[in-house]
Amino acid sequence: MRGLIILMTLTGLSACVNTTDERRLDPIAQELEVAAPLGTVVLQDEVNQMLVGDRLLDAGQPELALRAYYRAAGEQGLTPETLTAIGAANLRLGRMGQAENQFRQALDSDAAYVPALNNLGVALMEREAFGEARRVFELAFAHDSGQSDAIRENLRLAIARMENIIYSDENNQKGPGLIRRGGGVYVLLAEP
Repeated sequence: MRGLIILMTLTGLSACVNTTDERRLDPIAQELEVAAPLGTVVLQDEVNQMLVGDRLLDAGQPELALRAYYRAAGEQGLTPETLTAIGAANLRLGRMGQAENQFRQALDSDAAYVPALNNLGVALMEREAFGEARRVFELAFAHDSGQSDAIRENLRLAIARMENIIYSDENNQKGPGLIRRGGGVYVLLAEP
């Protein structure tokens, strides 16, 4: 029994010694303990603002995401990635003109940047510029080699909307029309 008590005491002492030894060996940890006031959290790694922005955007917080993307742009510069992210947040906020400009700036830097192409297409769809959106989605689809289901679906939707407008415009034209009477006979209708 006495041996067990001595063993437990030595184990406890060795645990304490190891902890204090590690702190003595790591001057940065020792410095942080002294420098950081009680109740604060000291971050040892740099926070990835792009990742923070993406998560905030997914959580439905586009204004906060926009701030994180601006911080990322401050750290990384205005790269196609940061411009596209800023544009995506503005798109979610309903700022179509700003978003479109940011996507176009990203494409000025890298004309084959697929996320910027796709997002520009979405912005154009929102502005009902279906013809240009279709061309942009076709470029995105080509640069992506058709691997993204989202781009394929966006392209399909742009084509459908464009054809619907063309079809609707044909039906809404005023003027004479044709009626089939049977037996292959068509009658020209006068304007109402």
